[in-house]
Amino acid sequence: MGLEIDLAGKGWPAGTGLPGRRFIVPDIKLIAIDLDDTLLKNDLTISPRAKKAIAGAVKSGVAVTLATGRMFASALPFARDLNLDLPLITYQGALVKYADGRVVYHRPLPLGLAKEVARFLKPYRYHINVYVNDELYMEKDSPEGRRYAGIARVPVRLVEDLAEALTQDPTKMLVIVEEPEIDRLGLDLKEEFGEKINITKSKSNFLEIGHREATKGRALESLARSLGLEPSQVMAIGDSWNDLDMLEYAGLGVAVENAAPEVKRVARYITRSNDDDGVAEAIEKLVLAGQQQR
Repeated sequence: MGLEIDLAGKGWPAGTGLPGRRFIVPDIKLIAIDLDDTLLKNDLTISPRAKKAIAGAVKSGVAVTLATGRMFASALPFARDLNLDLPLITYQGALVKYADGRVVYHRPLPLGLAKEVARFLKPYRYHINVYVNDELYMEKDSPEGRRYAGIARVPVRLVEDLAEALTQDPTKMLVIVEEPEIDRLGLDLKEEFGEKINITKSKSNFLEIGHREATKGRALESLARSLGLEPSQVMAIGDSWNDLDMLEYAGLGVAVENAAPEVKRVARYITRSNDDDGVAEAIEKLVLAGQQQR
């Protein structure tokens, strides 16, 4: 039986369907947290309060991991800063890997299919990232590419032609394109490749292309199962479209206040924004407070 807490009208549970202001919180044993626009503040740092809440959860026996669309190399410094020892869910779930380098699983795009996608995208003339062996490849040095590399804090390998340069299965591909073109491109890709690839948005201008089974939800389910946990014992926190299936899988899906409307609709609980310690508040209220009263 989960703990019943009084929300006092703050952080209203979005999808509980329960009357009043009381909410049954499950006994959480695993927390998966998205990075950008969720755990990371707008200045791309983790607040001291969030670090303290995560450390408190780990100390109390709750497993914590990151679930991000970022490269493993880009997510690793944050995991080390938080002293996390679980496998990290990276590349939207295409690569699950321990901080020490042990790979749990890798679901890259098949090489032939990736080349097809690269050739299909070329006439659109949008900026494209391709990731191979945790390295970032770009076809041209563009403002979008430089901005992305600066945020990810990883070096870039420039090539003449992405389709021709690919010799190994890439972990994923990313197209940077503004709205509304991003949605039209998603439909074009869906029409051309159908269920062969997974297409999702991680930001309003980031279109992610990966293995059809490479999603955060699938990766989180696999990790929870390996720990002997049920979905009801899992909490997932996110903000964007690529977090949807992760929040739907978790017994306690949490959206930050700045999340996309679609994400808020599937969440069971809405916390404060990423820039107002939403992750910390969710862990304090839904995990740490509950453990103190159990």
